[in-house]
Amino acid sequence: MKAMHPVARFADLREDRGTAVKIEDIDILLLRVGDEARAFQAKCPHAGAPLAEGAVCQGRLACPWHKASFAVDDGSLCEPPALDALQRYPVEVRDGEVLVGSEPLAPQTAVTRPDDRLFIIVGAGAAGTAAAAALREFGFGGRLLLIGREPGEPYDRTALSKFVLQGDKAPEETPPLRDADFFRQQRIERLHAEVVRLDAQARQLQLSNGQTLTYGGCVLATGGNPRPLAVPGADLEGIHLLRTRADAAAILADLPAEGRAVIVGASFIGLEAASALRKQGLAVDVVSTASLPFVKQMGETLGQHFKTLHEANGVIFHAPNEVVAFEGDGRVRQVLLRDGSRLSAELVLVGTGIAPETGFIANLPLADDGSVPVDAQLKAAEGLYAVGDLATFPFAGQPTRIEHWRLAQQHGRLAARNLLGQAESYADVPFFWTLHHGKRYEYLGHPRHWDDMHLDGSLGDQSFVALLLAEDLVVGVVACQRERATAILAQLMRQPLPRARALAVLAAD
Repeated sequence: MKAMHPVARFADLREDRGTAVKIEDIDILLLRVGDEARAFQAKCPHAGAPLAEGAVCQGRLACPWHKASFAVDDGSLCEPPALDALQRYPVEVRDGEVLVGSEPLAPQTAVTRPDDRLFIIVGAGAAGTAAAAALREFGFGGRLLLIGREPGEPYDRTALSKFVLQGDKAPEETPPLRDADFFRQQRIERLHAEVVRLDAQARQLQLSNGQTLTYGGCVLATGGNPRPLAVPGADLEGIHLLRTRADAAAILADLPAEGRAVIVGASFIGLEAASALRKQGLAVDVVSTASLPFVKQMGETLGQHFKTLHEANGVIFHAPNEVVAFEGDGRVRQVLLRDGSRLSAELVLVGTGIAPETGFIANLPLADDGSVPVDAQLKAAEGLYAVGDLATFPFAGQPTRIEHWRLAQQHGRLAARNLLGQAESYADVPFFWTLHHGKRYEYLGHPRHWDDMHLDGSLGDQSFVALLLAEDLVVGVVACQRERATAILAQLMRQPLPRARALAVLAAD
């Protein structure tokens, strides 16, 4: 019998959070589930967050950093961005003492069902990778093909604007979503190619190399492409878009030793880039058609907070205003604005949104913005599902398109379930996080309207939770440096969350 090590008193374990213990050099998390204990790995398999700083709520353990969640009963994955279940350890309770074994239990695996169908996933980003991993997790035993335009393994694009541009990581160090060994072990074929036509009626894909593939099931996960500015001079050198590692590498190669960068658009990517380039030592101007950043998502009070934060760190805003031309001698030197002013620029980054990458789709009606309309189960046509940035799906009773990395992963897992015969609808909570001048902000929900805001904490101290409320229900949350509170709220918001319940969570945090 394997040795069991006493690590804690059962009475000391809490039901609302985990307890971190150590056996030799192994970090283990203990959970109290009724009259029983559970033992799991102590760090989130996604990015290594300490799960003891997360929260247990509604039968789930939620990661504090990126809100991955796991079932407390067995550690199985409930929501990404993690793509793996938690490693389990043997645990017993004897005479009120918790004993844990140091050797992990064998992982739980789904029963693989033989299948003669070919499933194809078009797009090897966050959504596509999540869908491929989930299909194997849920037992699909047929042929599985993941097609992507970029060479190499899928990677975390969110790191580009947060960490790569500010010099903390090289572009090639961007974390992979899955490594080559995973795809090989799971029999997921990787194809570096471009789909030039998808015929939804014939269930066929045509590739740029002339190959035609007929699928039994398909997930469209191509995301979107950054929109360039259609103004004079837009083709000058030194003007950049940001989506890929290659884009980030080109920006870094173009960085002047000193000088000014102009960011066009006060989007989340735009202002993350502004923060990163200030850290690189450049002067930064931001041109935006909105007077305050993020007003649509957060309102004027929080929009002003972000503007003040960036200004305190040397960013200069030109808003409301817009770029009407770029000028230079082969390379951009000046940016001409609508009000007639000119900004000097050694580098320009355009961050004014994305266009869904759907130009290859035939025999399928598209929405006005070029996205793919889908039903509540993300189905676009028989055997065809669309997910992430390119999908317009029913959310809170309205057709909605949400450009969040984690939601794309949630969509990918949901599409995998439904390809295998389920009929599940999206019932989770959109979430993203953003980094500005060393401060981490989190955003929960996707509110269109709210009539009140409750602020817990201080904007000035940059530690707060702001509840966006509609008819006294929480429809959105903006927070800074309050990761455990948002982990709980992310779970509670899966159902209507009254103000009073949310305030009780904040009071206990």
